[in-house]
Amino acid sequence: MSETTLSRAVGAPAPVPGDAGAPARTTWAELGAADRIRAAYRDGRPERGVAVEALGELLTELDADRPAGVVLSACVQLATALPLLAETVPRHEALHDGLAGRAVIALAATDSGSGSDLTGAQTTVRRDGSEAEINGTKRWITNATTADWLLVLARRRDGPHFTNFDWVLVAADTPGVRVEPADTDLFTGSGVGHVHLDGVRVGSDALIGGSGRGLPLFLRHIAVERLAGGLWATAVCRRVLSATRRWLVGREPLWEREGVRLDYARALVRARQLDALVGSLGRRIAERHDQAAAALVKAAAGTTVEEVVAACAHLYGAEGFTSAGLQRQRAEASLFGIAGGSTEVVLSAVADRAEVLLRDFGPEGPW
Repeated sequence: MSETTLSRAVGAPAPVPGDAGAPARTTWAELGAADRIRAAYRDGRPERGVAVEALGELLTELDADRPAGVVLSACVQLATALPLLAETVPRHEALHDGLAGRAVIALAATDSGSGSDLTGAQTTVRRDGSEAEINGTKRWITNATTADWLLVLARRRDGPHFTNFDWVLVAADTPGVRVEPADTDLFTGSGVGHVHLDGVRVGSDALIGGSGRGLPLFLRHIAVERLAGGLWATAVCRRVLSATRRWLVGREPLWEREGVRLDYARALVRARQLDALVGSLGRRIAERHDQAAAALVKAAAGTTVEEVVAACAHLYGAEGFTSAGLQRQRAEASLFGIAGGSTEVVLSAVADRAEVLLRDFGPEGPW
């Protein structure tokens, strides 16, 4: 079986050579021109939040024929960057152009060395009269190499307190901004990279969302990004499981082996459990920004996608190791357990809200 044939068999687009960000910019422009970006929001207005079914359909369509990095690029903007801009600077050109697909926005939150612990971030913003100066490094930022605008989470004063951070909206071509592509051949099209901010001067009006509201705003919108990750995760599981079954049935002796059927069935059960969870919590997260529900979805997505893709990759045997095979997708599937908070971090959040989640458990719960 050729690599092209295998790519079709597992329902996976082949890696895209060349400019790692070009596919994402092209896709984003196409979505904007077709008004598909606005359609992902209730009444076409990002300040009203995502329309769960529309967002799920869009992510499913993108997952069907675009590299994972392209879907990731769109997902971050749809779920987090644009709604955050709509809430804080509803008349800004970054939001207007982003909704039209003419501008790409990067959410530069993860700091050098701090990982999921945003309170440990060292990137700073210091006011100086009518201006402000930003210094620091943001690592593993989606859309970094393709962004027209950077939404930078920066420390306004020392200490881990929740109110010590602001959002700063920075044009990517501002002097002092330097972007370095990340050293990875995964997530083609995501534009992932590291953003270096060295004495970057902006007007004080670039500090958006209110003084000290950086982390509260982040948590509010990361809940919806976690929902979007759950919607995308269900699409990945459905695509991989459907393609794997077709592949196995086409090799009838394989499909008739009881061990193969049991492994496949276990993966299918896990995928349907995730789908049911996302379906039951989707509106609650989209409309109420429910942090406990979002953590539940994020934890489930992170573990389920890895299990499902790993199980299917094993069923492909040696064919899974081609350049477009499921073993590569298995590596990329680990994203669901890291981006937006590691599985361990969100499981801790689930434990913190265990009393609430248990109270709402079962058919009588308010899900």
